[in-house]
Amino acid sequence: MVKITAAEVNKLRQATGAGMMDCKKALVEAEGDFDKAIEVLRKKGQKVAAKRADRDSSEGAAVSKINADNTVGVTIVLGCETDFVGKNESFLTLANQFADIAINFDNKEDFLAADFGGMTVAEKLVEQTGVVGEKLEINAFEKLEAPYVGTYVHINKIGALVGLSEKTDKAEAVAKDVAMQVASMGATSLSYKDFDPAFVASETEARIAVIEKDNIELGRLGKTLKNVPQFISMAQLTPEVLAQAEEDAKAQLAAEGKPEKIWGNILPGKMERFISDNTTLDQEQCLLDQKFIKDEKQTVADYVAANNLTVTAFKRVSLG
Repeated sequence: MVKITAAEVNKLRQATGAGMMDCKKALVEAEGDFDKAIEVLRKKGQKVAAKRADRDSSEGAAVSKINADNTVGVTIVLGCETDFVGKNESFLTLANQFADIAINFDNKEDFLAADFGGMTVAEKLVEQTGVVGEKLEINAFEKLEAPYVGTYVHINKIGALVGLSEKTDKAEAVAKDVAMQVASMGATSLSYKDFDPAFVASETEARIAVIEKDNIELGRLGKTLKNVPQFISMAQLTPEVLAQAEEDAKAQLAAEGKPEKIWGNILPGKMERFISDNTTLDQEQCLLDQKFIKDEKQTVADYVAANNLTVTAFKRVSLG
């Protein structure tokens, strides 16, 4: 029987991340051959991966990487089965190693086929499944390129990338603030201009139906009814719609007996309220139309414009 030294076990452990006893067993089985021992561990990983293929890898870690000149960013999710593994330091190290590789590729498929110390990323995932004893996989991969790219990662659970129109002395702070907004508020679109008209129409019908149903119960309880909006997106507020809203507001002021000479002071507020009441979809799903989390008196678009920048794109990944 070949004698296995502690130094050999440690070398294999450093190379694979496997536990000490697993490394010793692999070296014994391989009769001290280092490369064969790695193959033994890899086959173990394949067996474990096959057994756990139907498991849910909804825990894990979200990590981001930005290149040296802040023009390219990537954010990925390395998934596992339990929060305990997801918080492990060696797991987080592995996730960051993967992100270092991922930034060099444009899509998940090419990234999985990339080299990781003599094996592919996909093979490394299988190997580490054997090491950890849980299903590991890349659950999300997003890449973004822009004149300036910034990122924010929320406690390794959510990763966000934001692209800005140019690199300025304020770009770093603005990108981080907006990325924090993306992580926190979960926008799905940059602007209402990106919405498909059919989606807006369907969503309008569904939201009105929900409010009308709620109002039946509120009415039964004698409580104040919710306002039923006509619209839910700026995409629906055509010049004609806004003109009619202004006429309706004037008629209301006249009915209330307000002197016409002060209408000019009141109308802007009423129109602002009309737009706010009828753009709820934009406020929920459109990054630029959301209230800025650090100052709700302005929108994200207002904040970015005040810093002479524009948001070109954003990406978001999360566990689950």
